[in-house]
Amino acid sequence: MGYYLNPDDVLDIFRRETVKPYFVDKTDMLGKLIPLVEQQGTYLAVTRPRRFGKSVAAAMIGSFFGKGVDGTKVFSCLKISEKENYKSHLNQHNLIYIDFSRDVADCSSYEQYIKTIKKRLIRDLRETYSNVEIDDRDSMGAVLRIVSLANRNEKFIMVFDEWDYVFHRSYFTNHDRGRFTAFLGDMTKGRAYVEMAYLTSVLPIKKYSVSDTMNHFDEYNMANSDLYDEYFGFTGEETDELYQRYLHNCVRPAFSRKDLEDWYDGYQREDGNSIYNPNSVVTALTRNKLQNYWAKAGEYDELKDYVMNDIDGVRDAVMLLAAGEPVNADISEYASTASVLKFRDEILSVMTVYGYLNYCNGCVRIPNREVELEFEKIIRKYRL
Repeated sequence: MGYYLNPDDVLDIFRRETVKPYFVDKTDMLGKLIPLVEQQGTYLAVTRPRRFGKSVAAAMIGSFFGKGVDGTKVFSCLKISEKENYKSHLNQHNLIYIDFSRDVADCSSYEQYIKTIKKRLIRDLRETYSNVEIDDRDSMGAVLRIVSLANRNEKFIMVFDEWDYVFHRSYFTNHDRGRFTAFLGDMTKGRAYVEMAYLTSVLPIKKYSVSDTMNHFDEYNMANSDLYDEYFGFTGEETDELYQRYLHNCVRPAFSRKDLEDWYDGYQREDGNSIYNPNSVVTALTRNKLQNYWAKAGEYDELKDYVMNDIDGVRDAVMLLAAGEPVNADISEYASTASVLKFRDEILSVMTVYGYLNYCNGCVRIPNREVELEFEKIIRKYRL
């Protein structure tokens, strides 16, 4: 099948997740998306820290809705199969699926990167819709509109996973960011052929969008809504079940259920419940060892610079947080749109977005032992 249009490898990606010993069935999320697909013209953006299940959810969505594969064996034993309209949507939709973190190693410029994406998608469209004459010089939005109109108003579901990944590549300039968001906006905004567009990122769209080209997306993050919280992280009940599997699988269990909570829980939801870092829980259970599996040097270094320079008194806030105290903060925008952070609450907002802090009831705090170690590292290394 196609590379970006109705790709068959997406189902295999999700299938491999389902057979892992600590897989958690999150297909109830599809039950919430089906009505949105039926009403058409839905735009969703899910922003979460790294390793909170964004890509697994994207693969699940693509492999459920997308044509070109048969997901019956995978989904028939999962929760979504209990829904009344399950079969009427299983692999019944045209899917454009792009993981923007893939196949970028050889790119050294924005022009090369975007040319590769456009070339592959147009190739797929030509193979599938041979009745349409496609001009490479047209924008992708124009190409998709022509294809749709020539084929009885054909519709598409679009899944853009890790669309912000390339913004962290050295060859992407601020000007390139504007061109890239314009490229995605042209494909999606106000387009009658869009049944649903779903994208994932770490930082909010406003962090990257230099205009209103992406303002048609409804954004769901860890602070502004609990509508999708349970699908990006493990609930307490799910972690209970995983721990029982761990006791069954492990000859010499090395930690208790309470240990698992202390290390990886603590991301508060609006409904008062909390979620666990899913990647860290699974890795700890698999390796039979509690340790920090989550923090990465790049984000740590960026935040460390703001703390070291004590921007707007943020160092005092970090010291209070490290002592276990909550800190009042205005996270109303949940992240600064500026490329350089100038105020304490902007810095605390970005720390929340990255998952270093939990935000609830007007305060931020360190969520768990795993993250606490990162704060201790900053204090110890730089003698704050």
